[in-house]
Amino acid sequence: MRNYGFVRVASACPKLKVADVKYNVGEIKSLILKAYKENVSILVFPELSITGYTCADLFGQDILIENSNKAISELCSFTKDIDMLIFIGAPFLSGQFLFNCAIAIHKGKLLGIVPKTYIPNYGEYYEKRWFASSKDVSFEEVYFLDENVPFGNILFQDENIKELCVGAEICEDLWAAIPPSSYQALAGASIIVNLSASNELINKALYRKELVKQQSGRLICGYVYSSSGVYESTTDLVFSGHIMIAENGSILKEGERFKRDSELIIADIDIQRLLAERRKNLTFKDSNTNTIYRKVMFNMEIKEGSKLLRYVDPHPFVPSSTLEREDRCREIFNIQVAGLAKRIEHTGLKKLVIGVSGGLDSTLALLVAVKTFKELDISNKNIITITMPGFGTTDRTYNNTIELCKSLGTDFREINIKEACLLHFKDISHDADKLDITYENVQARERTQILMDIANKEGGLVVGTGDLSEIALGWSTYNGDHMSMYAVNCSVPKTLVRYLVGYVAEREMDKKTSNILVDILNTPVSPELLPAKEGEISQKTEDIIGPYELHDFFLYHFIKYSAPPKKILYLAQEAFEDKYSKDEISKWLKIFYKRFFIQQFKRSCIPDGPKVGTISLSPRGDWRMPSDASSDIWIEEL
Repeated sequence: MRNYGFVRVASACPKLKVADVKYNVGEIKSLILKAYKENVSILVFPELSITGYTCADLFGQDILIENSNKAISELCSFTKDIDMLIFIGAPFLSGQFLFNCAIAIHKGKLLGIVPKTYIPNYGEYYEKRWFASSKDVSFEEVYFLDENVPFGNILFQDENIKELCVGAEICEDLWAAIPPSSYQALAGASIIVNLSASNELINKALYRKELVKQQSGRLICGYVYSSSGVYESTTDLVFSGHIMIAENGSILKEGERFKRDSELIIADIDIQRLLAERRKNLTFKDSNTNTIYRKVMFNMEIKEGSKLLRYVDPHPFVPSSTLEREDRCREIFNIQVAGLAKRIEHTGLKKLVIGVSGGLDSTLALLVAVKTFKELDISNKNIITITMPGFGTTDRTYNNTIELCKSLGTDFREINIKEACLLHFKDISHDADKLDITYENVQARERTQILMDIANKEGGLVVGTGDLSEIALGWSTYNGDHMSMYAVNCSVPKTLVRYLVGYVAEREMDKKTSNILVDILNTPVSPELLPAKEGEISQKTEDIIGPYELHDFFLYHFIKYSAPPKKILYLAQEAFEDKYSKDEISKWLKIFYKRFFIQQFKRSCIPDGPKVGTISLSPRGDWRMPSDASSDIWIEEL
C-alpha cells in the first residue's frame, strides 16, 4: 500500500474506569495489539484516555498525575517493538500548569506532547478549573522520562514518506472559530488526529460528524477522530464513543455509538490523493499561517500486502445513493439548461438544430433543448431535429428517433446521407467497399455539414451532443461530430448520461415519451458508421475501445487525483475485482492513455459548453496539455 500512497489509520474507544489508571492502560494495550495485528500505522485514543475525562477535581490530586506519568512510561516500554504512531490522551503537569495533552509514542519513544489549545468553560464544561491552555506555554521542551521531550506546536513527520505528516488537536479545538488543525494543515500536516471527549445531546452527533467532514474537506486532509465512550462518569453527562475517520470531506469509517465494549475502526487514508488535491487548490496554497510548527521526525515502515480497507467506487461519477443520484441528475440537468438558455438569449437566435441518432448522447442533448425552450417559453417546433440515416443505421435507433421527436413535438426532418457519401467517395476516389476510417469519417462530416448549413439557413444554433468520455478518448470525427456551436454534454461522463436520461424520463416526461426513452436506454452504444448485420448494430463502441465504466474510472483518477498508472490499475482491480481481470483492466488502461494523449489535438479546439462537475477537459479553463505530448512513460509503467 505504501507504493500507492495509502496509510492505515485507526480510531479506538476503550472501555475504562474513571481514575483507574491501571485498568485503563490494560484496555489501551489490548487495542494497541489488536490494531498492530491489522497493520495499522496510526492509532488514536480519546482525550484523557489514561485517566478518564470525567475525573473533575481529582485532576488536582498528585497521585492521579503520578500514576498517569507511570502509565505513559509503561506504554512506551510496551510499544518498543511496535512500529505504529500512537496518540494517547493524558494530563501532564509542567511547573505550575496542568495541561490536557495528546501523547505521541512510536516504537517505545515518546516523540512529543501536544497540549489542548481551547479550554471550554461554558455550559457543562469546567475545564479551566483544572487545565491551562497551550497559549500559556512559553517553552518548547519538557524534561520527562529522563529526556527532553518536544512540547507545544509540533508536527510529526515521517523521514521516508514525505507526504506523511501528522498534527494533533484535542476535542474543543475542532469547535473553535479557527481550529489549530487549520494551521497544522497549512504547515504541512496531511493527517489530523483529534483526541476527544464529547458528550451526547440531541442532534449533537450529527453536528459533530459534519464538523469532522467539513474540516477534513476544508483542509484537504485525513482526519481521525476518537471520543470517549459510555464508561465515562454519567453523573451529569453521557458519552457515546463516537469514533470517525474522514478524508477530504467524506467519512471513510464510522463506529457504532453507545457500545458497551471497546471498539476499533480502521480505514486507509490516501495521502497521495490529498497532496495532489492540495497542489491544484491555489486557495489552499495562498492561505498563510503565522504559527510556527517544529517537526519531530520518526521513521515508520508502512505495511505491505494488506487488502485495501476503504471502498473504491467503481462508478465515481455516479452517486450510489438513489436520493443523492437523483439530486445530482437534477442539478446537472439544470446547469445544462441554464447554460444553453444563456447562449440562446445572448445570440438572439430562436431555433436550435440537433442531429438525432436514437443514441443516449443526442437524446440527452434534445431533452436539454426541450427543457430550455420550456423555460424560455419558445415552441418545440423551433427545435429542428434531423435524423440522417447512413450505412450503419438500424431500424431500432431509426424508429426510436422518429417516435421521440414526434412525441416531443419538434420540427422533425429526415435527410438520408447515403447518396451524398457515395458521391463524395467517388470525388475523392475512395472504394465504397473499403470500410476504413475514411468510410466512417465521411459520414460524420457529412452529417455535421448538414447541421451547420441548416442552422445558417434557419437562423439557428447547432447543439453538440458529445460527452466527456468521448472527448477524453477522442471518440469523435475531427471537424465532424467533434464540432458544434454549443456542446451541452461536454462535461457529462458516459456513465452518468444514462442516469440523466433515466431521470428526465421518470421526472419530466409523459408515459409515452418515457417508454421511448427507456428503449433508448437499453440500446447498445454505437456510432453506427459501419453496415448493420441482419438489421442489428454491428459496431459496438465498447467492443472497440473498451468498457466506458472502466474509462470513466481511469479518467476520474487520472485527472482529479493525478494518480499514477500502477495506482489506477490497483484501484480498478479493487473496484472491479468480480468483473474484470487484471489483464483486461491493464489492456484498456493502456488504450486509455494512448488515446487520451494522441487525441488532445481535438480537445484543443472544442466548442463552448457548460461545466457541470469538478472534472472537465475544456482547454480554456480546466485541462491544458500540448497536443504532441508522449504517453510512453505512463504506458511503460504498466
